[in-house]
Amino acid sequence: MANVSVAAEWQLLYNRYYRKPELYPMKWKHVDLSRNKLACAPFGGPIAVIRDDSKIVQLYAESALRKLRIFSSSGVLISETVWKHPGGRLVGLSWTDDQTLVCIVQDGTVFRYNIHAELIEPSVSLGKECFEQNVVECVFWANGAVCLTEAGSMFCIPDFKAMRPCKLADTGAEDLPHSIAVIEPQYTVSGNVEVLVAVGDGILVVDEDGVQQVEGNLVEGPVQKMVVSWDGKYLALFTHDGRILVTDINFKGVLLEYSCESALPPEQLSWCGLDSVLLYWDDMLLMVGPHGDPVRYFYDEPVVLIPECDAVRILTNSSMEFLQRVPDSTVSIFKIGSTSPAALLYDALDHFDRRSAKADENLRLIRLSLPEAVEFCIDAAGHEFDVSRQRTLLRAASYGQAFCSNFQRDRIQEICKTLRVLNAVRDPEIGIPLSIKQYKLLTQSVLISRLINAHRHLLALEISKHLGMSQEVVIMHWACSKITASLAIQDANLLAILLDKLKKCKGISYAAVAAHADKSGRRKLAAMLIEHEPRSSKQVPLLLSIAEEDTALVKATESGDPDLVYLVLFHIWQKRPALEFFGMIQARPLARDLFISFSRCYKHEFLKDFFLSTGELQEVGFLLWKESWEIGKNPMASKGTPLHGPRIKLIEKAQQLFAETKEHTFESKAAEEHAKLLRIQHDLEVSTKQAIFVDSSISDTIRTCIVLGNHRAAMKVKTEFKVSEKRWYWLKVFALATIRDWDALEKFSKEKRPPIGYRPFVEACIDADEKGEALKYIPKLADPRERAEAFARIGLAKEAADAASQAKDGELLGRLKLTFAQNAAASSLFDTLRDRLSFQGVS
Repeated sequence: MANVSVAAEWQLLYNRYYRKPELYPMKWKHVDLSRNKLACAPFGGPIAVIRDDSKIVQLYAESALRKLRIFSSSGVLISETVWKHPGGRLVGLSWTDDQTLVCIVQDGTVFRYNIHAELIEPSVSLGKECFEQNVVECVFWANGAVCLTEAGSMFCIPDFKAMRPCKLADTGAEDLPHSIAVIEPQYTVSGNVEVLVAVGDGILVVDEDGVQQVEGNLVEGPVQKMVVSWDGKYLALFTHDGRILVTDINFKGVLLEYSCESALPPEQLSWCGLDSVLLYWDDMLLMVGPHGDPVRYFYDEPVVLIPECDAVRILTNSSMEFLQRVPDSTVSIFKIGSTSPAALLYDALDHFDRRSAKADENLRLIRLSLPEAVEFCIDAAGHEFDVSRQRTLLRAASYGQAFCSNFQRDRIQEICKTLRVLNAVRDPEIGIPLSIKQYKLLTQSVLISRLINAHRHLLALEISKHLGMSQEVVIMHWACSKITASLAIQDANLLAILLDKLKKCKGISYAAVAAHADKSGRRKLAAMLIEHEPRSSKQVPLLLSIAEEDTALVKATESGDPDLVYLVLFHIWQKRPALEFFGMIQARPLARDLFISFSRCYKHEFLKDFFLSTGELQEVGFLLWKESWEIGKNPMASKGTPLHGPRIKLIEKAQQLFAETKEHTFESKAAEEHAKLLRIQHDLEVSTKQAIFVDSSISDTIRTCIVLGNHRAAMKVKTEFKVSEKRWYWLKVFALATIRDWDALEKFSKEKRPPIGYRPFVEACIDADEKGEALKYIPKLADPRERAEAFARIGLAKEAADAASQAKDGELLGRLKLTFAQNAAASSLFDTLRDRLSFQGVS
């Protein structure tokens, strides 16, 4: 009898059964669908209701002000607001995928509301042309809309998130279209929205780039109504002669044709899944399928059809119904006279509950098909809205599973988990009547998102726990909503309430909640919340945004992250006076060192101010000295230009700063002499007109002066910088050798006994390949070893041998022999001398 009572509710459309269970009696009061404009969101979403200003209606016990009210699918009021927008009458409204309510008024202005009836700024206009022509009709899809104006122009918003209106191609028709339908961008080859426009006896395909006429004579117009299926593959049309046609979207063939009793176009035309088409007139709902006679439903109150992916919801003043094709699994079980394995399994459970032996007999009959029967019971339970029927079907599946050895054991657990979620959101207080197919298409995360946007945080949290999903998003949204709604609660008390929940979720971002608190004007609460944020990378930027620079600097330095420290430093640098900034970083070594490192490269002047404020005069001196070198890199600084003066002044300032501290006497003296040397070098360049002196050393300056023949200047440099005699002689000897002034060199050697000896004279002559000049000085070498080596270098073997013999150094003779290895006579001479020296040593 149970099967009979279930199947008795079905209607047969050819060979397919349909059922129309009531989901809810509507909880709203005094809502007449005929007096209002409605927007019903798919996937069991909310219903927006506003009085239709295009109709003359009688006002009962209500305000003359129009109100936009938002209800759940069960008629529970979610929110409301007074409609007070200019721009003419409201032409159309619809919900987007993210449950934003889009309202388009006559002048082309688009207003958006969230589910709490709060206006989302900014409002957008479709443009001046649309404003002048007035909108007369709107066709919406998931995230866009097409608007038709009085002049027949069409404007499109392809994506409500981007809100960039565009004008579609002009159809050229003199009259307004009989009807229009939209093919969503995701279903078109071009990826752009395409509009089907019924004009005259034909249909045009219009997009942004052009207009195409639909070819062929499949459709005999005019077409009064059109609607595209939810998957974008089929098109249902109602013609002027009362025929309902279904074609594929490319008009390649007619899939359904039925002549209605009336040629009057229906008020509404809608798809019921993909299996049938619904037409609604004033009091009758007609369902037409590919074959067989249609099914009629009669209503004595207005009806609104809400198409879904697998069914259609039917909204009346008093109820919400769900018209769908009965799933095959349900038909298999509950069809009258069914002997399928699933039906026998369901019947076996009934016998088992009555302790009848017939239960065992049924199981033996379906022993080989038991896994299939269990699967059908599970599937049928998933499609049921009635909880008691779900439970019975799942008990039947569990009963059959006990006798299956090869059935997936977690299948029933999965469907139970899913049904618990669906039953929870289908509750009239929540009012989201999702079918299992809709739930799978919508996804769990989107359902959670919709619940938290509707401020159903507790249910969203419980579902997240039940499904093993992250609870962070739910708790975060709850915390932000709690802050917004708790203006009367003191910060300390509100913090305790928030922390009690936030601590339950590890890894949650306290910074995001604190940012919302700051945005809501509760800066003290934000500062208290941010203290609990463990991640410095999130903590520090927010502390800066709420003007807690001192705390931000402490947290940044404690983290040891140079990037965070620099972020705080640059922020404070711009916000605080220099002295206050210096005081903040002086006590923090990491911040101080990073500031100095940066400023050395880019901000010398600011760094000098810092060192002066801290009394580190020597550091300022080093900076000034460095600046002088930077000026010196400019080639103009050495040619008598004004750049040279400032450079010397910088060094003199550095010298004065070094002189202030006893520890930097050396630096002070060095800076003083550097300035003096630069002056002399500058004067030399001016007098010689050669840019070769500046930034050279004292030795190079003396050498260059001698090479240029300016001995007086060289002597002046020697005197000014107290160059020693030995160094002076070295420099002058090699400078004279460089210019090959051998007479001057000889004269210089005779002025007095050189303090460096005569070896440098010999070296200079040999390096210049002047052996004759070297011979003038080799005999004057006091050390016979040096004489021997000098003679060897200029190739005089005999003289080298004589000098070596005087030195009585056998090792030296050996080295000299190697030097003259190519000269046999010389080698023999050195051997003789070594033998003689060896004999003398033995004797």
